[in-house]
Amino acid sequence: MSSEISKTKKIIAWILAGLLLILYLGSAGAKLFQPEQMNQMQLADWRIVIAIGEIVIAFLFLIPKTNKYGTLLLSSYMGGAIVTHMIWSIPIYMPAIVLILVWLVFYLRNPKFIEL
Repeated sequence: MSSEISKTKKIIAWILAGLLLILYLGSAGAKLFQPEQMNQMQLADWRIVIAIGEIVIAFLFLIPKTNKYGTLLLSSYMGGAIVTHMIWSIPIYMPAIVLILVWLVFYLRNPKFIEL
């Protein structure tokens, strides 16, 4: 099996990674500038820290050399988001789908990682 990633997979991975970056930047912006939901979940004191962490992790995920760390951190972050949604009886579909997309992009960028 070839260790090269096809050009089509690279393009798909970059498009999905870019869309995820936009999603995370929008989410961080909402936490910073529209804190109502964070207030409802009693996380208002942490919203700035969470938003900055979300931005940093999203860029770690986007950059190819730090993609593995970004994937690990985004997986942890989205796990926390899923648990928070469960605690507050908010549907978990969105964070679960985003987590699956994070893993899909990681796989498209690092197919050899699964072979380990």
